[in-house]
Amino acid sequence: MRLTVHADYALRVLMYLAVAPGRRASAREIAGAFHVSQHHLSKVAQRLVRTGMVTSSSGRNGGLELALEPREITLGAIVRAAEDDMAVVECLGHTRYCRVAGVCGARSIFSDAVDAFMATLDGQTLETVLRNREGVRGALRLR
Repeated sequence: MRLTVHADYALRVLMYLAVAPGRRASAREIAGAFHVSQHHLSKVAQRLVRTGMVTSSSGRNGGLELALEPREITLGAIVRAAEDDMAVVECLGHTRYCRVAGVCGARSIFSDAVDAFMATLDGQTLETVLRNREGVRGALRLR
């Protein structure tokens, strides 16, 4: 299973905000810390705002801020917020067209695999990822 860059960036945004509590950060600041595209990261940040994981305010003191505690945000929720399509094979996707769909047993196998993958992510939180907060802060050069 391969996730898109959106899931990766969503996790990065949330990690950054979690290790910089009490301050707002801009998408530019976060993208710079990770050396990634600000444009793409901004789109992901907007999704996180819509899900309620992140708040956003504009103005001189504006920026992004974590809306929930890291222990309240599961990795599964992050992936679901970032990914449009979890179909690992076409028959699990929106179109579901395949010539052998009615006679092939692959669909249920792949569906079970995706369910197991998401169950694993649902059992882990952002807090788990940030066991070494000081190491993450140092790597991102946050003071």
